[in-house]
Amino acid sequence: MFRNKQTFALTAIILSVMTVVSGCGGAPAGTDTAPAGTKEGSLKITNVSYDPTRELYQAYNEAFVKYYEEQTGKKAEIVQSHGGSGGQARSVVEGADADVVTLALAHDITLIEEAGLIEPGWIDEFDRNSSPYTSTIVFLVRKGNEKGLKDWDDLAKDGVEIITPDPKSSGGACWNFLAAWHYADMKFSGDEDQIKDFMAAIYNNVTVMDSGARGATTTFVENGQGDVLIAWENEALATVKEYPDDYEIISPSVSILAEPSVAIVDKNVDKNGTRDLSKAYIEYLYSEEAQRIIGENGYRPSDEKILAEYADKFDLSMNLCNINDFGGWNQAYEDFFRDGAIFDEIYAK
Repeated sequence: MFRNKQTFALTAIILSVMTVVSGCGGAPAGTDTAPAGTKEGSLKITNVSYDPTRELYQAYNEAFVKYYEEQTGKKAEIVQSHGGSGGQARSVVEGADADVVTLALAHDITLIEEAGLIEPGWIDEFDRNSSPYTSTIVFLVRKGNEKGLKDWDDLAKDGVEIITPDPKSSGGACWNFLAAWHYADMKFSGDEDQIKDFMAAIYNNVTVMDSGARGATTTFVENGQGDVLIAWENEALATVKEYPDDYEIISPSVSILAEPSVAIVDKNVDKNGTRDLSKAYIEYLYSEEAQRIIGENGYRPSDEKILAEYADKFDLSMNLCNINDFGGWNQAYEDFFRDGAIFDEIYAK
């Protein structure tokens, strides 16, 4: 992921704007491709996604374009857009012409639904609650783990410098917060005052709160700040793969099953004439080829048999809560992340 420290920041900026993937790396002059937005059906779609999925969708798009041409005889072109999940959702609501969204959590897609762009019931349109891959939250520390950080308790200690993104703009940051909250809930037997004090101690140690998960990784890895990064598992795996002598992953005793969600943006695909291509694009995420691409890129395949092939890569013994423990995403958002809710109360301390 970080092949060259000197060029990473520039590369990330370019990729965060957009990446275009098409047959043979780009549509050459003379290719018989319908222009975007035609009634006959565009062969160009935009996938608005969140920060850490850049590499995953670069690999997936190449495989999908090849598959789609083999099946239909037509070339497809995929445009990628990446940023903090909450910010990406708001950009679609404000007019970004997404055909599909692949965001960090269901509530971000619900926001687009509430704006009238996605039809109700989207979560049941595809398998496994429209979540073709999962992840979890881990700690990334520098090699040797000088401060001996092993669990959420350690992150609340004085003198620990934490890097984590902002739940107001980052879906990964919301998962981070809920994982820590669940640990505290178990530790203090549901005593909310003690839980809040514990969470305040953790967030008092946060020295940089970036807008997105990839920005937080850059702060920790490239800029050398902090003792620990609370990270998506895939981000941590990519960092250790790139710098095996510099970083290590710590699995806390309790974490959360993070379920990124995918959906077709109904109003946009009907306008653009891209429904069939967009549906095929999401459906292929569940194919065996795509599930292995998912595993290779550090996400947990939703196919249990293929997930088992990566048992040496993921800590499958982790104790994971899930969003249902918080009443589902709509309830969790209201309780923790809306303006004036628990996160704001804790952060104000």
